[in-house]
Amino acid sequence: MSETTNQFRTPTDKADRPYDVVLYGATGFTGGLTADYLLRHMPEGGAWAVAGRDRTKLDACVARMSFAMPDVPAPAVVIADTEDPASLAELAESARVVITTVGPYLEYGEPLVAACAEAGTDYVDLTGEPEFVDAMYLKYNDVAKATGARLVHACGFDSIPHDMGVFYTMKQVPEGVPAVVYGAVRAEAQFSGGTFHSAIGQFARLREAGRTAKARRDKQGRPDGRRIKSIPGKPHRDDVLERWLVPLPTIDPQIVLRSAAALPSYGPDFTYSHYASVGSPVTATVGMVGVGALAIGSQVGPLRSQILKRIDRGAGPSESRRARSSFDVTFVAMAGGRRVVTRVSGGDPGYTETSMMLAESGLCLAFDDLPTLAGQLTTAQSMGDALLERVERGGLVFEVLST
Repeated sequence: MSETTNQFRTPTDKADRPYDVVLYGATGFTGGLTADYLLRHMPEGGAWAVAGRDRTKLDACVARMSFAMPDVPAPAVVIADTEDPASLAELAESARVVITTVGPYLEYGEPLVAACAEAGTDYVDLTGEPEFVDAMYLKYNDVAKATGARLVHACGFDSIPHDMGVFYTMKQVPEGVPAVVYGAVRAEAQFSGGTFHSAIGQFARLREAGRTAKARRDKQGRPDGRRIKSIPGKPHRDDVLERWLVPLPTIDPQIVLRSAAALPSYGPDFTYSHYASVGSPVTATVGMVGVGALAIGSQVGPLRSQILKRIDRGAGPSESRRARSSFDVTFVAMAGGRRVVTRVSGGDPGYTETSMMLAESGLCLAFDDLPTLAGQLTTAQSMGDALLERVERGGLVFEVLST
């Protein structure tokens, strides 16, 4: 039996909280971009703050924003530290929504999730770590449902283009019929050191992640009267997209399937497969060998340390490099005898678009009229059309290529 039908929200009274949004981790690279976006897009009268453990760095962050946009009210500063649960509880109790960019989340994320769940505070992050998301569901989903908190993970490139892309695609096909969907992503970009460190951490914990995923499946159950499944697929040349597709083991298909389980509009029988799109079989082979080598190397402590030393966790590309970056995710859906091809596309995925998507998710939870749900939720389930409209305004392009 599914738990998705039992997540209606009993909101904690947050009317008297001083901040609509607090951004935790504003002094990091992605955090700084997210802060800049919030500064430009905070609604008139909205109150927000930047948070972290280093007052000097936070004051410098606020000073930089004030210099860049002197006519816009600057955010307040809140001091909080992952190693100080009392400070995180105070942070959560001061805000309607907390956004965090502080990862890897398996290492640093849980205390803030706990604080938000207990305070009835909405929470968003940009994690792509499946084990973290599953562990937080097991520990805090029930708490969040009781307090009215919405815990929404994967609000960056992992996994909004994929989750909202399928959400958009399912609007183009007949309702109430079985649907088979696959997505294929390609990107020309430099990804963050933090993303790389998170990926290596996940490769090193495959057994632990598998056990946590099973525990979640056992607890969550399946949707009543509907079939939702994933088919990993095999490397192949796709006749529709005329590209080589390689199965991509990211968190994205898991998020898509959880949205499908929660949303009856996805039909009685929904299947999803997820791929990377490449131009040749040589590129596909090199990519699979490279990922396999990283996965094997990550299992060996000394090798893992050497791999991680090669990339700075906080490093990020220049503005000019980001301006040259782009991504697209193409979806093919077969439903009711009809084939629909759609695409989501945008600019630099790892930083520019991720900071926009993360910020818009927080603003959506803080200011938009949304379904009265609580617990751990996906972006499509918790924000749906409101978030789709927001990220389109933010610059992502959703389009139907063919029917």
